[in-house]
Amino acid sequence: MSKNIIILNGSPRKKGNTSALTAEFTRGAQESGNTVTEFHLNEMNIHGCLGCCCGGKDPESPCVQKDDMLKIYPVYKAADIVVLATPLYYWTISGQLKAAFDRLFAVAECDPNYANPKKNTVLIMAAEGDEFDESLYWYDRLDKHLGWKSLGKVLCGGVFNIGDIKGRKELVEAYELGKSII
Repeated sequence: MSKNIIILNGSPRKKGNTSALTAEFTRGAQESGNTVTEFHLNEMNIHGCLGCCCGGKDPESPCVQKDDMLKIYPVYKAADIVVLATPLYYWTISGQLKAAFDRLFAVAECDPNYANPKKNTVLIMAAEGDEFDESLYWYDRLDKHLGWKSLGKVLCGGVFNIGDIKGRKELVEAYELGKSII
């Protein structure tokens, strides 16, 4: 049975190393019959969460802020799998991804118990260095607290400049992870 997959790509480089990984993941996932929708968050008008806890009144437009998150909400709600894709910035995820992910709380506010929809997840990261510990800690705790299940992680260190990822084994890993989703 095919899956609906949403990729939240927090890289500011649309043709950068993170995007090279998501392209290979997407290729594999689509070859397995899945539907993939990728959002390049840096190109979108997404404001940070206000912490107002006033969302959830309208399931079609769950947040009080009306920006490009309105494009993401329906795809997120329909998704079986959420792919968090980001470069490593100061040992954690990019601000673009953090801002969008924080805003998904408005969907949880639609539930009287603030329950997040149950999802499977994937983490895709590219970095100049290779110290992913803080990001892995955040991701693993996120899955635990939301009751989500990780399907896998692709972490590619040693890639700073656009194109540094060419020929790297992590591209194959991303493809294979996408292909494994059935």
